[in-house]
Amino acid sequence: MSNVIYSPFTPSGEVTAPPSKSDVHRAIICAALSLGKCTISPVALSNDIKATIGCIEALGARTEIENNALAVDGSNMFKRKSALLDSGESGSTLRFFIPIAAAGGVEAEFTGHGSLLTRPIGIFADILPPAGVECKTSGVLPLKIKGRLKSGRFEIPGNVSSQFITGLLFALPLLDGDSDIILTSPIESVGYINMTIYTMSKFGVRVEKTDFGWHISGNQRYIPTNYTTDGDWSQAAFFMVGGAIGGNITVNGLNKCSAQGDKKIADLLSQFGADVKLGDNSVTVSKNNLKAVTIDASQIPDLVPVLAVCASFAEGTTRIINAARLRIKESDRLKTTAGLLNSLGAAVRELPDGLEINGRERLTGGKADGCNDHRIVMSAAVCAVRSENDIECTDALSINKSYPDFFTDYNSIGGKANVLDLR
Repeated sequence: MSNVIYSPFTPSGEVTAPPSKSDVHRAIICAALSLGKCTISPVALSNDIKATIGCIEALGARTEIENNALAVDGSNMFKRKSALLDSGESGSTLRFFIPIAAAGGVEAEFTGHGSLLTRPIGIFADILPPAGVECKTSGVLPLKIKGRLKSGRFEIPGNVSSQFITGLLFALPLLDGDSDIILTSPIESVGYINMTIYTMSKFGVRVEKTDFGWHISGNQRYIPTNYTTDGDWSQAAFFMVGGAIGGNITVNGLNKCSAQGDKKIADLLSQFGADVKLGDNSVTVSKNNLKAVTIDASQIPDLVPVLAVCASFAEGTTRIINAARLRIKESDRLKTTAGLLNSLGAAVRELPDGLEINGRERLTGGKADGCNDHRIVMSAAVCAVRSENDIECTDALSINKSYPDFFTDYNSIGGKANVLDLR
């Protein structure tokens, strides 16, 4: 077990965003499904990305990484008729690969670890059996599937997780017939679905938007492609908020035309009143007087913890709404975000589907529970910018789930993160 102590500091300088975890997931999968040889770069080996690599290898692909470039050889994909797929703690990996394995006719068992063991997958247990896939699950892991997925009509709610839809989008073009995904409720996190469709298009696969969802033609083929990944706007947000509340930070390696929904962070910080300057491949954020705003989080759930940090220093009462889905992330992120900030001296009220945050000039610091959630631990780091005292946060190494180099990058802009080994 490791804790991290963050000391107060004024952030200044430049940092380069890591490769987008969401983009890398998608590119690796499309590369494997191309049944050829592709190179994906740059790639950072977070635990979630390792899980996706492990799953394509379990289905027959071969990979090799050198100098942050991942070579994928998909020529043996689906040649194994049974497989054990370990998703680690990655909800994306799990939900992407269930329909993919089914499209390949693989008899597969899915396992995972930590909070993933309690995250819902029952939607697939409802929609896959009518399409020829037997599912054995209680609604969470473990899951066993058997049979080959058949094309057709797939009705699915849009307000649980976009990951279910992305999994279907990957799989359905491989089938013999055409398919339709029909939304039974309004879509949330649509940016992640747009990312999926964009990456698929780079590998030669088309998806058509309809009035009620998407139409996917069958008998398509993923074309082997060398793919350059985007910088990660979700991870850049931690440094951008640091600049907004107390310094001047430039984050390089960000595509302002990216399909990532979390690039919305730049607009939101401008709405708070921060000074935000966008370049073609960078963004600079500087401290200013911040004012409370209302944020609809339905399309940007991963930004909520760090936006709540920003709101803690904005004059007035900020409301974050339409965020109920955060209760089934790595932690109950409405509860754990409120708990983090309140433990450090903020004034946050947890609502059924959001947060209400009264701005303060500074936080007091103290002890914080990281809740084994990478985004909570990184949000605690940003709090140190406006803290009177040190912050000691548990579960420091949970950052390895998405951003193994976070402490190194954080310290490079003046941060003081001291990781303690408590074994």
